[in-house]
Amino acid sequence: MSARNILVINCGSSSIKFALVNETLATFPLQGLAERLGSPEAVLHWQLGDIKETLALPGADHQAALAKLLPLVEEASGGQLDGIGHRVAHGGEHFTEAHLIDDAVIEGIRSSAQLAPLHNPAHLKGIAAITAMYPDLPQVSVFDTAFHQSMPAHAYRYAVPEFLYREHGVRRYGFHGTSHRYVSKRAAELAGLPQHDSAWLSAHLGNGCSTCAIVNGESRDTSMGLTPLEGLV
Repeated sequence: MSARNILVINCGSSSIKFALVNETLATFPLQGLAERLGSPEAVLHWQLGDIKETLALPGADHQAALAKLLPLVEEASGGQLDGIGHRVAHGGEHFTEAHLIDDAVIEGIRSSAQLAPLHNPAHLKGIAAITAMYPDLPQVSVFDTAFHQSMPAHAYRYAVPEFLYREHGVRRYGFHGTSHRYVSKRAAELAGLPQHDSAWLSAHLGNGCSTCAIVNGESRDTSMGLTPLEGLV
């Protein structure tokens, strides 16, 4: 079986980050960013091998940017694209793991949009645009919140009236789950420990920061809450 080429996409409210991943390569054959979408300053930046390029896309939306981006993906993958991975900011309580995208997953992302109003609608735009261009290509959604769904109630519940949780979903969801999951798994590998019999405190440090307590491969507590605004302090 030949190595697969997977396009990974992160659609933000006015941007698309992307990278082509090949199983046999340590670096990305193609990566880039479309930013300021929906404005006269919209632009697409990409790096194909060692060559960096920029293309102005005045007024382009997500679909228009993807229409320019996907031919680059076709070129970099040699016409062999095997699937799409979408980073999705919020899966609410619907999703505890990555899912092959179907109508039920799309509805779950849509119903969680009130919890991530700038992000989930943008993710849906990206999914719709890819589906229109590649209707038979498998697409997978990876949720930032899914890893933290293993937290016990005493970690994810707030000291607020019950109806705020039951009717409005006010609880600690946590974010950066894909990062914390990977870091703890990789740390166990480097330490020669089984992931299911180890404990870690991981820190995701960047433009947004969070910590996570991980026991036997599961999130038990995290510093981010209903929104990412609950930080390390």
